[in-house]
Amino acid sequence: MTAVELLPVHQFAHEDHLLRRGLRNYWGYNSIGYFAPHAGYSASGTAGQQVGEFKRMVRALHEAGIEVVLDVVYNHTAEAGELGPTLSLKGVDNRGYYRLRPGEARRYADYTGCGNTLHVVQPQVLRLITDSLRYWVTEMGVDGFRFDLAAALARSMHDVDMLSPFLAVIAQDPVLRRVKLIAEPWDVGNGGYQVGAFPPLWTEWNDRYRDAVRDFWRGALPDLRDLGYRVSGSSDLYAWGGRRPYASVNFVTAHDGFTLRDLVSYERKHNEANGEGNRDGTDDNRAWNCGAEGETDDPEVNALRRRQIRNLLTTLLLSTGVPMLVAGDEMGRTQGGNNNAYCQDNEIGWLDWSLPDQPGPGGLLALTSRLLALRGAHPVLRRRAFFSGRPQTADGLRDLAWFTTRGAEMTEQDWYAPSSTLALFLSGRDIPGRDARGAQVTDDSFLTILHAAGRPTAFRLPGPPWAEEYELVVDTSLEEQSTAPGTVYRGGERMTVPARSVLLLRVRD
Repeated sequence: MTAVELLPVHQFAHEDHLLRRGLRNYWGYNSIGYFAPHAGYSASGTAGQQVGEFKRMVRALHEAGIEVVLDVVYNHTAEAGELGPTLSLKGVDNRGYYRLRPGEARRYADYTGCGNTLHVVQPQVLRLITDSLRYWVTEMGVDGFRFDLAAALARSMHDVDMLSPFLAVIAQDPVLRRVKLIAEPWDVGNGGYQVGAFPPLWTEWNDRYRDAVRDFWRGALPDLRDLGYRVSGSSDLYAWGGRRPYASVNFVTAHDGFTLRDLVSYERKHNEANGEGNRDGTDDNRAWNCGAEGETDDPEVNALRRRQIRNLLTTLLLSTGVPMLVAGDEMGRTQGGNNNAYCQDNEIGWLDWSLPDQPGPGGLLALTSRLLALRGAHPVLRRRAFFSGRPQTADGLRDLAWFTTRGAEMTEQDWYAPSSTLALFLSGRDIPGRDARGAQVTDDSFLTILHAAGRPTAFRLPGPPWAEEYELVVDTSLEEQSTAPGTVYRGGERMTVPARSVLLLRVRD
């Protein structure tokens, strides 16, 4: 792990409707003080001690080699809509800080779904935001930001504009242009969905990756085209303007939605504890409960769920791009089917650190560790340039090739045909870039097989020039994941791919 992204740490307020129901804002997406760490998170006092605590936390993480990224909410404030409280900006200059509806001085233009939208085009608002960002970098030591509903910040008059004042100022600022900038590239207004559209300095949450991977493993993808783009870096979205594969922040789950365990245990949201009649939270979960809704004692259902978790996690960590994990997913954390636990400051929302010691999920942590170690050791699994698909060597070996179960390279017709199996060959012979000594980067080559069908399938391994032999490194059909399987296969040999599994094979020279 190289970075931790914290949910909002700016001082925030609890919404009145939550307090009336005996709940609290647990996630903090209701900021009111952009220069102050949230006092409620302090262990030693709130008369400035929270500032010192935050700085010490950042130093400790840096000493462990971990960067700190803040999730920041500059698109709206805790003052909500026209019926919300007056806490700061409303009383200072309501018209100067918020977007108002044309001709309606009392009503707000709401691109955020939270009642108000900061008017970032106004110079005083732009200065407030950029001063806050610089403060958290220069004084508090953070390494980057994830911008909640970033499309709302990029709106000029009404439309999203990639030449907007906010994006222009960030690109020119000598401090901010050097830190990590991650966009949630949408808001709730018209034209707000902007995945793939942010300029080259930015990386983006790639929800198209999430949707394609979820649909593949639940058997809902009509063909393999979308999945092929997503696991190879989403070049259709990001291969422009000098952007690189790391512009794509790949994720299967986020704080907002099902946990990984719930994704394979529930098909419907269960948000009754939020007190809104189960109306809140998305209905588009793209989930499969493996045969039973919620927790069950059926050993076959539970075994299938554990396998599906391993499949989703392995797909994520072997895909090109930047993988993002939700804390607890590597340990099988559940929220009981709640896909909007923002107000659950209790066992529903908390992370149970004893999970690895309990029966069942412990092997998931071992698999996660093995996959992250593989990713860290092999540059071919975390490429910094997009694949070309062109021959890289004299024998015609390409940096990326796709294969059918027959061991033949995929044709255009194969991409349009319904299929439950996708195999990609990653060549490590000639990776773009140089090492610390200036030498060309080379690595092992790998074959990854994703098989989502409920029955095993025969697969013919590509022979020379692709490989003489393969060694099986990861097999998600196995419950025990602390060590590699180690089975060796000859190139051209037919092997059996277990039902609903991911196989990673390393080429042996």
